[in-house]
Amino acid sequence: MNTDNKNLLKGKGLGHPDGLMTLFFSEMWERVCYYGMRVLLTLYLVKSLMKGDADAAIIYGAYTGLVYAAPIIGGKLADKFLGYRNAVLLGAILMAIGEFVILGGSEQYLMIGMGALIVGNGYFKANISTIVGKLYKDDDPRRDSGFTIFYIGINIGALLATTVIAYVGETYGFKYGFGLAGFGMLLGLIIFWTGRKNYAAAEGLGFTEEGNQKVFGPLKKAHLVALLSLLLIPVAYFLILQNSWLDYILLGLFILISFVLIKAGIDADSKEKVKIWKDRMIALLIFMIINITFWACFEQAGTSLTLFADRNVDRGIFGWEMPASMTQFFNPFFIIVFGSIFSVMWVKLANIGKNPSIPMKFAFGILQLALGFLVTNIGLQFVNEAFQVPLLTLVILYLLHTTGELFLSPIGLSMVTKLSPKNIAGTAMGAWFLSFAIANYVGGKIAAFTGGHSDTGEALTAAQGLEKYITVFSTLGFVLVGISVLIMLFNKPLKKLMHGVI
Repeated sequence: MNTDNKNLLKGKGLGHPDGLMTLFFSEMWERVCYYGMRVLLTLYLVKSLMKGDADAAIIYGAYTGLVYAAPIIGGKLADKFLGYRNAVLLGAILMAIGEFVILGGSEQYLMIGMGALIVGNGYFKANISTIVGKLYKDDDPRRDSGFTIFYIGINIGALLATTVIAYVGETYGFKYGFGLAGFGMLLGLIIFWTGRKNYAAAEGLGFTEEGNQKVFGPLKKAHLVALLSLLLIPVAYFLILQNSWLDYILLGLFILISFVLIKAGIDADSKEKVKIWKDRMIALLIFMIINITFWACFEQAGTSLTLFADRNVDRGIFGWEMPASMTQFFNPFFIIVFGSIFSVMWVKLANIGKNPSIPMKFAFGILQLALGFLVTNIGLQFVNEAFQVPLLTLVILYLLHTTGELFLSPIGLSMVTKLSPKNIAGTAMGAWFLSFAIANYVGGKIAAFTGGHSDTGEALTAAQGLEKYITVFSTLGFVLVGISVLIMLFNKPLKKLMHGVI
């Protein structure tokens, strides 16, 4: 490997710490794995396993909800026993195994594979983001920019998944798409392991002091935790099938994590003799609720918007019909186009003292999400004889959703690392991903309202289905506008709770 390539993998020449680009590429290939599953799942459930729209949406929501709930456990176990590097390695191995298990082709194999993907993601997702945060000092002005660069890697992975894997899966067979996703995860694992020296300066990578304690013989507590993690796979399997349990589990977890975070804030205030950490934890919980609102609507991409594209969008491009799953590619494509622009923009605005507050960024993000859904009303004015709206409708929708995402998502990751006390960094990041879990589960329930059947179980005509989609999307848009305005009104109280975090 030449010097330029080595420097790229380290992050040198970009003005960022060693290791950023190693983590960038590791996360990129993990996202190929995750989005490869995500982009095909709803269509696989409906077209191969013959599930109804509502059932498929609920299963999708349960799966993606558990994917994002799992980092609570993964972050906590990394903090207490495994360390961040070991947690990421374990997660990568389990995710690769999960994708290959799905190749069995039955519903049972799908459920087992999803279980392994859920547990693996729990270890991988929260902890690789935590390692990125630990590359920077608390007051490093490059932090937001670094997380935005990292976020571009996420979306390059998503782009590969929503083009290559989506096309292969719908054209040649779903099993080939899932197989490619598994190979993507293996590549991410190799990059993370071989590049471990690049991010070695980050704290907390290896087994913790408690994790190094021996249980019996050479077996340490950390080893035992890793082995017991395998028992979580059948638990995830069960919860996907009995998804109504998640109503109570996710609510209970939110209440529990709220208690844990506020108590950690009180303890930190007492230890440091200040009065900032409890307020910051309250602010974090409020932002988690806002985050739930955003992503419950945004994640219609994998369910209702994909089925909408399949049935009510004219996807013809110069004689070629774009596969419905590939319409999801617009989001990562726009992220890549605009991500670097936003990264530079935040730094320049900060330098001149014009950087919007975090609450205002969240408000603007939700407003753009709202406008995206409302664009479908414009598309309705150009419907063809097959009751299909132009593809441009989805292009503009995803453009607005993407710019909204850039106002909110990478900023949120950085915000968590700044708001939380250092000793609970992994737990706080896990809590942040709990908000995604709740959002995805709620998103599945929202998508169920757009299903292709009437209340009596009769299949809807193309015209009826179109009307139903537009009604739901419009309602979401108007509700989101109201929420955006509300956040703007409470900008100052939220900033006060954050005690100088910007």
